[in-house]
Formats: sequence, structure tokens, C-alpha cells
Amino acid sequence: MSEPLLFHSTRGAGSATLEQAISAGLAPDGGLYVPEALPRLSIDAFADASTLAEVATVLLQPFFAGSTLAGALPDICTESLSFDTPLKPLAQRTNAYVLELFHGPTAAFKDVGARFLAACLARQLRGDSAQPLLTILVATSGDTGAAVAAALHQQPGIQVVILYPDGRVSPRQAHQLGCFGDNVQALRVDGTFDDCQRMAKAMLGDAELQAQRPLSSANSISLGRLLPQMSYYAQASLAIWRTHGTEANFIVPTGNLGNALACVWAREMGLPIGSIHLACNANTTLPDYFAGADYAAHRTIATLANAMDVGAPSNFERLRWTFPYDNELRGQLTASSVSDATIRETITRHAKAHDNVFCPHTATAMHVLDNLPDDGLPRVVTATAHPAKFETVLEPLLGFSPDVPGPLAAMLYRSASAEAIAADEGALKEWLLRETVELSRA
Repeated sequence: MSEPLLFHSTRGAGSATLEQAISAGLAPDGGLYVPEALPRLSIDAFADASTLAEVATVLLQPFFAGSTLAGALPDICTESLSFDTPLKPLAQRTNAYVLELFHGPTAAFKDVGARFLAACLARQLRGDSAQPLLTILVATSGDTGAAVAAALHQQPGIQVVILYPDGRVSPRQAHQLGCFGDNVQALRVDGTFDDCQRMAKAMLGDAELQAQRPLSSANSISLGRLLPQMSYYAQASLAIWRTHGTEANFIVPTGNLGNALACVWAREMGLPIGSIHLACNANTTLPDYFAGADYAAHRTIATLANAMDVGAPSNFERLRWTFPYDNELRGQLTASSVSDATIRETITRHAKAHDNVFCPHTATAMHVLDNLPDDGLPRVVTATAHPAKFETVLEPLLGFSPDVPGPLAAMLYRSASAEAIAADEGALKEWLLRETVELSRA
């Protein structure tokens, strides 16, 4: 058996195995887990890989080598990455594409990471009847919570607790978050996503609480979610390389930086990826930094692209680990901010002129593409969520609501509820200690 790859905290804590890093979510010192070094792969290594599951198996093998999950990796990928992530050409531009990541069960790109993480956790928990109930604590700005809930619903040995900012997610997103029941509980927080994220991190770092109630995370801070997200960038860039013989250039809507970081890491591993542009909403923490300002978290602004309403992106720590010096980091990425007015204009224009309907998040990236020259370079817009999740934004603009995918319609048909909670760590800790759901282990 090969030596396993070890993982360390971005803040310097001791090493952990892959299994430990996936189970813990957050490192003991509050940092995020990163590998000792990012592996490098040649394009030829993917010669026999075309489906998402096949590409993911090749891409992730170096991270899993020597772990207890190594032998199960092909099955984990096949089981969790069983839906399409199509790369669709845009007729109005030369060599421009939309990478549709919303064909999973909850109609958002978060399904990729959430289902992969769930498949890993299920295998780690399987057969260990002595292990106490594990609570997965999730802070969500809209889509993460539903994806995690769907992936872990009725999973023996696991409880899911979702924190979301009350009134700052779309009505359909809120319904998704509260429609599962059983081992899933939604808490609507009287605050912002950054408050939810702060509360979740505080609980994960609370040794006293962890001793009484083991916790882990399924946010983009989770290594088990981040790693598989590299696979769709690998698959898309390989498809463009095989067609055009050149690198793919990505425009990625981003808030907490997990999706964009996956693209960066895929490029660092040797995939044929060129430029990466971060499309942000009116929350300008990242655009300000990449324009030359010192990094500083901002107070969150509520926007139409609510899943990107983040003022303190957690994965910036991983980005700094990847490129430790400001001048180096700023040379790797570009970023821009898109206002709500521009999001509305972009959605309306593309629907009327090209019959393309985009969610508000994807619209931020489309605006960036619209302002780049049509120079023939392969450019890919990452489409992060199905537009039907945002009917309250789109219907007033377009005069109709997008058709609802079947799995999303089934969730909206269920009843939903969420419990109110203050944006306070003490309130959450008290709730967690009081409300333990007893699950049987099948």
C-alpha cells in the first residue's frame, strides 16, 4: 500500500489523514484542511476518462491513495456523480460555453460535493455501531443546505442541522431547506450568511460541545466537498482541449470561494485551464482585493444573487495557502463586481435576444463574458443553479416562470418548516445540546 497523503490546517495544526480531515470538517485550530502538496497529473492520465465519474476517479486517486477509502473511490464516484454536467455552446459567441451544474437532485452545483461527501461518510460510518451520532452543521446562503440535506436525508448515524439567514434566500430555496424532516433540521437565523458561518465555525471549534455531541461540516470548508468539485472543471477543460487543442478559460460566480477554488486547484494539478475570472455580486471583498486593496472582510450586502452574499469568504485561507504572496495571488485570478441592476438587465437581455434563461448567479458571469472581446478563445461560464429556484426574481423580468425540474417540484410539494434562532453562538450551542435526534443505525 502506498503512503497516504496527509492534510494540514491552513493555520499550521498537525497532520490528519484523509478520513480524519473529511470527518472533522474544520481543523482543530480553526483552519481549513489542505494537502501537504497538490498532486500533479498529465493530460494523458485521463485518456480513458470521459464521464464525470471516470474523470473524478482519476483526478482524486492521489488524494485517496493509501486511505481506507481508496478501494471504494470508483464506486463513490459512480454513486454520487450520476447526473450530467453538460457543456453547452452559446450560439451568439465564438467558442463560448455554459457549464450547466444544476442537473442534480436539488438543482444546484452543490449536489456534486454534497453527494460525494455523503458517500464517503456513509462508508466511514458503516459497521461502526459504537460511534456516536454525528451532527453535520451547515451554514448556507441558499443552495448548500438543500444539497447536503438531500444527500444525507435518513442516513443512519447522522443528523443534519442547517443554518440559513432568514429572509435572505429565495422562497423556493427556503422551502427546500425545511422540507426534509426526519434527521434534518433547518434553523432560520436572524442575521446574515456570515453570521451563520461564524456560528457554525464556533461550534466546530468548541471542544466542550464536541465532547458531548460530535460535529462536522459540509460547507465549502469541507475537504470532502471541495475535492470532487474539481472534477467538473477537469471534465470540461479536457473536452475543450480534445476539441480545440487549447486551454479553457473559466468565469465562475463566487461567494465563499469554494467553487472557484476547485477550478484553481484543478489548474494547479495540470488540467488545461487558462484564465479564471471571479464574478461577484455587490459584495466586493474579492474584487477589492484583486484590484490591489489589502484583504479585509466586508459587511454583507443582500443582493438578487443571494447565494453569493458573502463578506468574509472562508476559502480565501486556502487560496492564500496555494499562493502565499499577494503579488503572486493577484496574478492568478481576476475579479469583478456586478450590481443588481446589471443582473436584471443581463437576465432580461439574454432571455429576449437568445432565449437563454439564467439564474441571478449565472447572470453575473454572463455579464463578464458579454464584456470580453469575441476573440475565439474558449470561454466557459459556470452555471451554478437552475433558474426555476429564483422565480420571484425572474417572473417580474420575463413575464413567466421557468419550468420546474421534477426533483425540485417534488421537494416543493412537501410541507416545510424551520425554527427561528438568534444570530448568537450561545443560542446555537444551547439548541444543539438540547435538541438531539436519536437515530437508529441500519
